[in-house]
Amino acid sequence: MNEHGVKSATLKGALNVRGRAATSNGSGRFEQYGYERHDDGWDIAEDETPLKTEVFEENARHIITKNTSPDVPFDRSINAYRGCEHGCIYCFARPTHTYMGLSAGLDFESKLFAKPNAAELLEKEIAREGYEPKPIAMGTNTDPYQPIEREREITRSILEVLNKYNHPCTILTKSRLIVRDLDILAPMAEKGLVKAGLSVTTLDRKLSRTMEPRASMPQRRLDAIRLLSDAGVPTIAMFAPVIPALNDHEMEQVIAAVAHAGTKDVGYILMRLPLELTSLFEEWLDANFPNRKERVMNRLKAMRGGKTNDPRFKHRMTGKGAEADLMRVRFAALCRKHKLNKREDTFRLVTEAFQRPILKGSQYSLLDALK
Repeated sequence: MNEHGVKSATLKGALNVRGRAATSNGSGRFEQYGYERHDDGWDIAEDETPLKTEVFEENARHIITKNTSPDVPFDRSINAYRGCEHGCIYCFARPTHTYMGLSAGLDFESKLFAKPNAAELLEKEIAREGYEPKPIAMGTNTDPYQPIEREREITRSILEVLNKYNHPCTILTKSRLIVRDLDILAPMAEKGLVKAGLSVTTLDRKLSRTMEPRASMPQRRLDAIRLLSDAGVPTIAMFAPVIPALNDHEMEQVIAAVAHAGTKDVGYILMRLPLELTSLFEEWLDANFPNRKERVMNRLKAMRGGKTNDPRFKHRMTGKGAEADLMRVRFAALCRKHKLNKREDTFRLVTEAFQRPILKGSQYSLLDALK
C-alpha cells in the first residue's frame, strides 16, 4: 500500500494480460525493494483474476502545470488524469507513475487517478490577479479522452470553463471521444480559442490493438479528424511515435490518410524510451515481435546516438544520423505532395478575448468587472 492508499497489482510479470499492453509490473525506481519475474520450471498455469481498471480520486491542490522546455510550443498544461487506460506501450509518461509508488507497467494502465476538482481549480487559478493568458495544452502527459472520461467528464468540465472565459487551449488525443464535445469545441474554434490534435500511429488494426490496446482504432481517429475539420475546429494529425522497423514504413500511407480526412497540419516524433520504458518496451517486443526485437532496438539506438533516449533539451524529440535525416526528407516531401503545413493555413490562437473570472468574495477593479 503506498502513501496514496493504492496497492500495486500483484501480477508478477504476468504475460499477455488481455486488453493490456505491458507484460510486467516491476517495481519503480524509487521503491526500496524490487521484484522480477522468475520461471520456476513448473509448466502450470497459475490462477489470476482479471486485471480490472481502478480509479482513485485525487484532491489536487493546483491544476495548471508550468514548464520552460524549449522542445514544446507551450508553457503550461493541464492533466485531468494520472495514468492512462489506453495503455500505449511506448508512452513516455509511464515512468511518472513511479512517483506515485506504483509501477510504470500494468499499474500505469490500470491504476488511474482522476482530479474531480480540476474545473474548480482552473477557474480559481485563471482568476488570480496578474494571470497572463496563454494557450493551455491538454493531453501532454496522459490522454484527456481516455475511456474513463466518458463517465467522469472532467475534460469536458475544463473545456466549459475555458470557453466561458475565452481562454485558448490545445488538445492532443488518440480517442474519437473528443467529438462528443463538438458543442463546446466548435464555438471555441469560431472565437479562435482551440486547436485539436489526433495521433495516428498506424493504419494496421492488429498492430494498433497490440501496442495501444484501449485507444480508438485508426479509422475512428480518422473519422474524428474529419468531423472536427468539418465543424471548423483546426486539427493537426501526429504520426507519433515513429518506431523504426515497426511502423516507420507507414509514414506515406498515414499522412495520405490524414490529409484525405481533412487536416491541414501534420507532425511526427521519433520514439524515445526514458527510464523504465526501455525494459517495458523490450519485454513487449519479446512477447509480440520477437523476430523484430533486435532490428527495432538497433535502429532506434542508431538514431538516438547509441541510446534509447536522449533527455537533453533540443535533442529529445528528434533523431540524428543518416536514417533520421532521410526520415526528415521523406516527411518534407509528403507535406509538399499533400499541401500540408502551409503558412497560410496556420491558425493562431487568440488571447486578447480572455475575460478574467470574477469569483464570489474576491475584490477586483472596476475595469475588470466591466470587461
